[in-house]
Amino acid sequence: MKIALVHDWMNQIGGAEDVLESLVALYPQAPVYTSLYAPDRMPPHWQQWDIRPGFIDRLPFAHRQQQLYFPLYPFAFEQFDFQDYDVVISNKSGFCHGIITGPETLHICYCLTPTRYVWRYPQYAEREQLGRLTRTILPPFLTF
Repeated sequence: MKIALVHDWMNQIGGAEDVLESLVALYPQAPVYTSLYAPDRMPPHWQQWDIRPGFIDRLPFAHRQQQLYFPLYPFAFEQFDFQDYDVVISNKSGFCHGIITGPETLHICYCLTPTRYVWRYPQYAEREQLGRLTRTILPPFLTF
């Protein structure tokens, strides 16, 4: 059975990354698709994993200010091709669950909550030390 893992971004450590560690331990041969990967900010042993970042990974400032590209994330995850996989497991609380799979592929959504940058935006913006421009631009994109 061919399995793929999907994770929003890999540039900071939190609870979602603990879950990702467990998923990789269960499925060590599975590649990890992600919008961006900053190896210098993640555990060194992750460099042994098959990590496949998308185009956002190559954009300026993405590794430290992924919030700048929130409007692009849905499109970015739709660009990955999962047609050769039997099972795809998406793990996080946000954009990676919007992947597109074929009709024969089982998509398991491991949805973590809460999506702090949506539900507690002021606290998130403060903690992440978002600049004034980012704080102004993001809120319209975070309304659901």
